[in-house]
Amino acid sequence: MNNQNEHFLGVDVGGTHLKIGRVSQEGEIVSFDKEDTGPYKEDPRGFNACFVDVIGKYLAKYPDVNKVGIGLPGLINKERTTTLEIPAIPDLDGFNLKGALLEKYPNKLFFLENDASAAAVGEFNFASSKPSSNFLFITMGTGIGSAAVLDGKIFKGARGNAMEMGHMMSRGNARLETLIGRNGILRILERMINAYPEKAGELKDKELGTHLLVDTAYAGNEVSLMTFEEVGNILGEAIVSTVRILDVTEIYFGGGISAGLEFMMPALDKTVRQYLTPYYVKDLRLIKATLGNNAGTLGAAALCF
Repeated sequence: MNNQNEHFLGVDVGGTHLKIGRVSQEGEIVSFDKEDTGPYKEDPRGFNACFVDVIGKYLAKYPDVNKVGIGLPGLINKERTTTLEIPAIPDLDGFNLKGALLEKYPNKLFFLENDASAAAVGEFNFASSKPSSNFLFITMGTGIGSAAVLDGKIFKGARGNAMEMGHMMSRGNARLETLIGRNGILRILERMINAYPEKAGELKDKELGTHLLVDTAYAGNEVSLMTFEEVGNILGEAIVSTVRILDVTEIYFGGGISAGLEFMMPALDKTVRQYLTPYYVKDLRLIKATLGNNAGTLGAAALCF
């Protein structure tokens, strides 16, 4: 059993920054830091050495921390020691990160996981909605991330990298991430503005972004609402396929774009219920994740449990 006063370090790795939180066992971020990793790419020591060193910086800052969880945006080997493909940080590809950390900090414990899976672990441990032992977790942001918790454990698949819903083929043989990741959603919005200029309102001649999309949807903008309706239809179709495979009835939605979930939900729910049989839909729950912007940091820390 962990000491009730024990703290963990949660490291959420992004393309340009690290979000680092010292987290209590109850899921409170006691202290939070952010590190810009841009300079690492130009450093003569190389990105990987800088990454290992910055973990040491925070281990020194928080000497009570003995366990570190790291959420990474890409593929990791099944043993969770080596990064395989990290598209946002190619320097990390094929790097035995856990080995390098243990070599430098042999008295500490390190836990690596895909970032969407880490967020799902965080939701499982800390969410106010108290997820069951079996659920699908979908993050909507720059891309589409996903994870499945089955019998209380992350489903890793045969080689460690199951549940890449963002790379499912969808309409027109495009990847789901291409269609309704951030850029895909903005393409839908631009198409809607061009098709219905009389309904675009304040969207006309503005720099398009997801915050603007959400804000105008709350204001009742018809084009914004139609955009979210199409996103809901596309995401709903992908969920139908995934639910048929996993046989889960709880689906959580996180990530920045989930701020617009209520506007996607009517079309999403309709699509899911249209194409799934009563066996699947009678207990179906579509739920917004509760950890918000802290999901990555809290999820990484929860890997230590």
